[in-house]
Amino acid sequence: MKFRIYIDEVGNPDLESSDDLNHRFLSLTGIVIELSYAQETMHPQMEALKSRFFHHHPDDPVIFHRKDMLQSRGSFSPLKDQEIRRGFDSQLLELLRTWDYTVISVCLDKKKHKEQYTTWRYDPYHYCLAVLLERFVFLLQQQNSKGDVLAESRGGKEDIRLKKVFWRLWETGTDFVNPETFQNYLTSRELKVKPKANNITGLQIADIIAHPSRNEILYENGFLEVSIAPFAQKLIAILQSKYYHREGNVYGKKLL
Repeated sequence: MKFRIYIDEVGNPDLESSDDLNHRFLSLTGIVIELSYAQETMHPQMEALKSRFFHHHPDDPVIFHRKDMLQSRGSFSPLKDQEIRRGFDSQLLELLRTWDYTVISVCLDKKKHKEQYTTWRYDPYHYCLAVLLERFVFLLQQQNSKGDVLAESRGGKEDIRLKKVFWRLWETGTDFVNPETFQNYLTSRELKVKPKANNITGLQIADIIAHPSRNEILYENGFLEVSIAPFAQKLIAILQSKYYHREGNVYGKKLL
């Protein structure tokens, strides 16, 4: 079996903005899916859900995007009808509950990071990606499998930066995973970067899950000053069985 981790980020890696509470945290959420399962089960079921509720056509596919879904914008305008919204939310949550995937979320407090390391510090994105991929490799070791990495495209310079960060991890490893182990379990030295507009199921799931997972981590550590919305609470309840577990411990969520 071959697995792929689909990565979505919430926040930005700019350390200079870390004093602003709205920009203090950067999180990366990865959804690990076995590739044939994604193709044969998850993708057709997601497409069927879209066709059931929206004007979805292969030539002009509906792309799940959390913010647009919450605000009933664009393709998701039918969700303004509360009966349709309840039906859609119920069926989406059921799919997220029954699908076979594993979640790994890493959240960095950039303010603490900046204060602790005054002379030298990791690039925030590099730090988060390193921890995320360490745990992905541990999972691949447990499964005796290999995998690769696909992140959502941010365009231009951002994509180049992501690829350079990944390449450095491949070449040098981390304090906990040597480069030989990365190279043994990851099938490519190149980070795949594609836009959600390509209708990639794993990226759409990562987009739906990333923000609630981040908020759960912040809430557990006393950093969330607003209440978690009811739908997000239901999603977070589902995530408890989806987070990566290792040796009886939850390795699928981490505050740095």
